[in-house]
Amino acid sequence: MQQAEIGIIGGSGLYSMPGLTAVHEERVTTPFGDPSDAFILGELEGRRVAFLARHGRGHRILPSELNFRANIYAFKKLGVERILSLSAVGSLREEHKPGDFLIPDQFIDRTFHRVSTFFGEGLVGHVSFGDPVCATVAGALAAACGSEGVTASSGGTYVCMEGPQFSTRAESNLYRSWGANVIGMTNLQEAKLAREAEICYATAAMVTDYDCWHPEHDSVTVDQIVAVLNQNAANACKVIRAAVAALPRERNCACATALQYALLTSPAAVPAATRAKLDLLVGKYLR
Repeated sequence: MQQAEIGIIGGSGLYSMPGLTAVHEERVTTPFGDPSDAFILGELEGRRVAFLARHGRGHRILPSELNFRANIYAFKKLGVERILSLSAVGSLREEHKPGDFLIPDQFIDRTFHRVSTFFGEGLVGHVSFGDPVCATVAGALAAACGSEGVTASSGGTYVCMEGPQFSTRAESNLYRSWGANVIGMTNLQEAKLAREAEICYATAAMVTDYDCWHPEHDSVTVDQIVAVLNQNAANACKVIRAAVAALPRERNCACATALQYALLTSPAAVPAATRAKLDLLVGKYLR
């Protein structure tokens, strides 16, 4: 199986990664089932990358149906150490306009149908998640937006909702009262699982609309969103290329050792089946 160092997750509107060379398609098996699609491996700006269309090519998978564990585990199996995520979001602030990007550094969880951990089945682990994104990756994305002329804001809170319906007006105004910046349906589970897999993670949230709180945007339609998605996809490709090129070769952040003090279960008490299932992630700490 070919390996990669940087993972790219394409969100709504981005189902391929232009500019890849030496392209190879790889279907990855995991103990958690199938990822969203085959991974597209190749070289981008001199770095080995693996691209995954989050919702599958053709956009076939609902946010609630995404197999987040399989996706992140597969990136780990491919050797990925950093993930650059792209996602479509609604804006909860006037200053975040459709077409703008936001690099969030916090999340609020409003999901209720999702598995968000690799742990369980006899192995207990609690990773630190006060700072849920990797500052190095987030910084590279923000700098790339600047160099490519894409209007972007660094920092802010992403509300992760269940969906697939968009918000009610009462919900939208509630999230605004909390001080949140954008709302989406996918990124939080990725961030949690990436941290458990000791993979650096950050996302470029691409604003498509003002959700339903805005007096001039009181309802969100798919047609409106798709029009902005197409604009955002072109900008996303430029930003990803620049961010990949700028990422340092070595990691010196805490993401790389997130599990070092996170496991509570005595190694001798971990069931053999669980140990085998999670060996890729925790094996070095259980030996």
